[in-house]
Amino acid sequence: MKVRQSIVAAIVSSIAVTSIAGQGGFRTLTIEEAVNEAVQRNLGLLAARADLSVAEAALVTARLRPNPVLSGSADGLDWLGTGFSELNNAGPPQYAVRVDVPFERASKRELRTHVAEETRRVAEAQIADAVRRLMLEVLLASIDVLEAKAKLRLAEDTLQSFERLVQLNERRLTSGAIPQLEVSRSRVAMLQYRGNVRSAQLVLTQARLKLLPLLGKKPDEEPIDIDDRLALPASAIAADLTVLQQSARSTRPDLLAARREQARTQADLRLQLAQGKVDYTLGAEYRRQQGVNGRGNLLGLFFSVPLPLFNRNQGEIVRAEAEAGKATRSLTALETDVAGQVASAYAEFTASRQLVDEIERDLLEPTDQGRTGTAYVYQAGAISLLDVLDAQRAYNDTMETYYSAQAAYRRAQARLTLAIGTETAQ
Repeated sequence: MKVRQSIVAAIVSSIAVTSIAGQGGFRTLTIEEAVNEAVQRNLGLLAARADLSVAEAALVTARLRPNPVLSGSADGLDWLGTGFSELNNAGPPQYAVRVDVPFERASKRELRTHVAEETRRVAEAQIADAVRRLMLEVLLASIDVLEAKAKLRLAEDTLQSFERLVQLNERRLTSGAIPQLEVSRSRVAMLQYRGNVRSAQLVLTQARLKLLPLLGKKPDEEPIDIDDRLALPASAIAADLTVLQQSARSTRPDLLAARREQARTQADLRLQLAQGKVDYTLGAEYRRQQGVNGRGNLLGLFFSVPLPLFNRNQGEIVRAEAEAGKATRSLTALETDVAGQVASAYAEFTASRQLVDEIERDLLEPTDQGRTGTAYVYQAGAISLLDVLDAQRAYNDTMETYYSAQAAYRRAQARLTLAIGTETAQ
């Protein structure tokens, strides 16, 4: 069963790699270019930007004044044929035109506009936070591609080394220097590393496919490759943890959105309190009457105000108070969460940088020298094939750990940078 599963995995890997390669050449981007393209074309971000248009439309509505009401009437019309006379004292017909103008009290229009402006500011901050999150996703996906490419190159280099070893052993077998078993062992080792190459190719294909939707592309569109350096130059953090947390509190767009949401709820509470104040309506009417009993022009003035006996907007006031309290608590919780995120990212960044430094200082040169020296001594016939395999395995383990550490270092740098909300960590 395990053998069958291995064969199936190899076939799937081969099909996946072949299908991607068959689409044509890759369009190569740097990490910075990939981030810029994602910001411009990511479908989720384009949808989020529509919230700003909605908020701007709400602002236009909030600035509008209430419409005056125009009404007309015709009274005393002799449509039933009664007739107007001095005896029946009917008529005369009267025609009237009336205009009622509502007047909002308690600065309702200004408060309504303020709420809409705060809502738009919240939308702007939320879009900025969506960009920040998208940038992190693209950075991590691009680093995955670079890590997969580095490990694929390592697997291919190892395979080429064993192919050369098999060719060497075949020549030594012909000369009678080694037995057939030695050639078989080296060929088995070569075939094992050929499987490692296939697995590395599949990981790279999956990493590239993961990047496509972030750039607003479908899997069947032009494939993307990332051409950049996996390694980062060793650098010190410019500030300590306390300074970084203070920077995050002042620059993080999600915190800014939470603060603006708090301001919006306060503005909404003031608006709902103002909505509890009654509005006045002033009206003017022109009336024309004409008939047997006389004719004349009349002018009327009207004033109306609702009596706030039952509805004083109590429910909306309570709702606005509850939302204001919720916004305050949410802001406090988010500030605590951001401080934890920065502390975690800072610890990850420091640890990953130390790991890269230790590997470069203590492991890279000894393992490379051990592999090279073992291969040279083996060609001279002084050691066995098992020693060569052990040295190659130690070298591969070290390099895979090194590439993983480099990728972890870059991921930690990206997380710390975006957890702070600035380019503080380089």
